[in-house]
Amino acid sequence: MKKEDINLRFVDAVNYLIDNRIVQSKTILAENLEIKPSKFSEILSFRMNIGTDIAAKICDIYNINSNWLLTGKGNMMLLEPEKPICEISYDPKVGVPYYDVDFAAGFGDMLNDQTIVPTNNIVFAPFREATCWCNVTGHSMEPRINHGDIIALKECTINDIQYGEIYAVVLDTFRTIKILRKSVDPKKFLFVPINKEYDEQEFDKTRILKIYGVMGAISKFF
Repeated sequence: MKKEDINLRFVDAVNYLIDNRIVQSKTILAENLEIKPSKFSEILSFRMNIGTDIAAKICDIYNINSNWLLTGKGNMMLLEPEKPICEISYDPKVGVPYYDVDFAAGFGDMLNDQTIVPTNNIVFAPFREATCWCNVTGHSMEPRINHGDIIALKECTINDIQYGEIYAVVLDTFRTIKILRKSVDPKKFLFVPINKEYDEQEFDKTRILKIYGVMGAISKFF
């Protein structure tokens, strides 16, 4: 088996996972596969071969057919065309906590004093490294993230921000989900919606209480 062919199929699998919203971005995928962003970029541009450890992880986490990845035989997905199954767990040691708290895909007023007690846990292999799950309200991030979806979030810091990625941000007066981009003012972030019917806005970094990378969104199933 040629390493170049395996690399090509790996890139095909990455594109499939992104296009089908199984994972939100290449940045999040790299984190889940425990690959440094620079190395991941090298692999995707065919300047570096994937190793057996990376091959095993993408197959294990995302139900990629290992025989297909290594030989090209069979289907890409073991469960094709189905996506990985989501389940509810009431065992606090199993899955990722789900909080019945809304992040607004918009800039409406929303108090940040809601009770933070997990309702249950969600078991979903692609996002098993998430910090928590929450609700989405509003339409500014459609069609990528829809009103009524639930989102898997991974807590990070301002220093972790990758411009152009989607983040759930807790500000001092409301919570919102947006693409974060660099502002002309270094003390601010530019909050950018996907839905062009909504406007961009800037907010001072000092107003940010917490920030989460959005690992992915799925339709609420419970």
